[in-house]
Amino acid sequence: MLRFLLTAGLTLSIFGVAHGQPAKGKIVAVLSEKDGYLASQESTPGSKAIWNSYVHTLRGGKQEGVRIIRLDNGKMQIDLIPTRGMGILAVTMGDLKLGWKSPVTEVVHPKHINLQLRGGLGWLEGFNEWLCRCGLENTGQAGQDEIINNVGDKQTVELTLHGKIANIPASRVEVTVEEKPPHRITVRGIVYEKMLFGPKFELVTEVSTEPGSDSFRIQDTIINKGSQPQEFQILYHYNFGKPLLGAGARLHVPVEQVTPYNANAARDVKTWNSFAGPKSGYVEQVYLMRPLADKDGRVNVLLHNAKADRGVVLQYAKKELPYLTLWKNTGHDDDGYVIGIEPGVSFPNARKVERKAGRVPSLKGEASHTMRMDFTLLSGKAGVNASIGRIDDVQKGRAPTINENPGEP
Repeated sequence: MLRFLLTAGLTLSIFGVAHGQPAKGKIVAVLSEKDGYLASQESTPGSKAIWNSYVHTLRGGKQEGVRIIRLDNGKMQIDLIPTRGMGILAVTMGDLKLGWKSPVTEVVHPKHINLQLRGGLGWLEGFNEWLCRCGLENTGQAGQDEIINNVGDKQTVELTLHGKIANIPASRVEVTVEEKPPHRITVRGIVYEKMLFGPKFELVTEVSTEPGSDSFRIQDTIINKGSQPQEFQILYHYNFGKPLLGAGARLHVPVEQVTPYNANAARDVKTWNSFAGPKSGYVEQVYLMRPLADKDGRVNVLLHNAKADRGVVLQYAKKELPYLTLWKNTGHDDDGYVIGIEPGVSFPNARKVERKAGRVPSLKGEASHTMRMDFTLLSGKAGVNASIGRIDDVQKGRAPTINENPGEP
């Protein structure tokens, strides 16, 4: 096991357990707060793939002090942002990249984000990652909701877009490597969203891969560290632009039902899972899905380019993330040409809307909820076609309901 200590204007420390589970392996190196890297020769001399993990600090502008961890397994590079809630800036394998070109060109430090800006839309001032988690107290639209305040009374408060977790720096981060082949490499972090008389959440994140692999895994655990039950929400905002996204790109996912979010989305509901080229003035469209699981209880999602020779597959357990949202924002390149694939424990409506529909879960005191998502990057038509075939097998015999009008999803 490798571990290193990261600091960037806050204390980031080594931790050996998460929710009572000890970390695996043996510590072979501990780094100070200085930037640097560890290579495979230092810890896995028997591995054929040359991998490394590099830590560096960004300088200048609003990204001053932001730390980036690059995990390179010898074939694929994953850029994580511990300063921004353990989000992932991009994933790259050769000419295939998971990420997008945002109008936000810096990796913005959370200290520059005012979530209350523009009626609760300040979250968008830092939005440029491939993965941006939404949560943990709320995940959806900005708006009013009721809480129980410090004196036990109901109080109306303003909730901001997509919650706070993406703008909370990680407090503890480590990189571990399993000693035995295939030497899985894991970046593990913990992010606190806690307050007195309010939620007391810990988010333990793990991003892992194997040397030389075209796959990686994201596994998160949300823990309620309080003694009382607490509502929680989480939604994974996975964002894709070029080169995967382009005119003719398609999304494949087995669905029970698709519902347009509003009248604007309803106009194009018949082409909900296909994508156009960039268009200035495009108004975002959102589609709410109830996905179907395979025989193992897992949802399979595929996004591929127009030629169907490049793609990415996402697999996860439906019981962990029962709802799926598609965000289409195929505007001009300079305005943000991007789509979002968003599995979650609820839809991105206002929290009071989701609560009324029974889609805001609760954790008992000291209870936890774990979610695992596996990604595979595809190069070549054979891999894309095989994935389409697996998804078609799940859908077979179960015609989806495509609602033409907005309504209860």
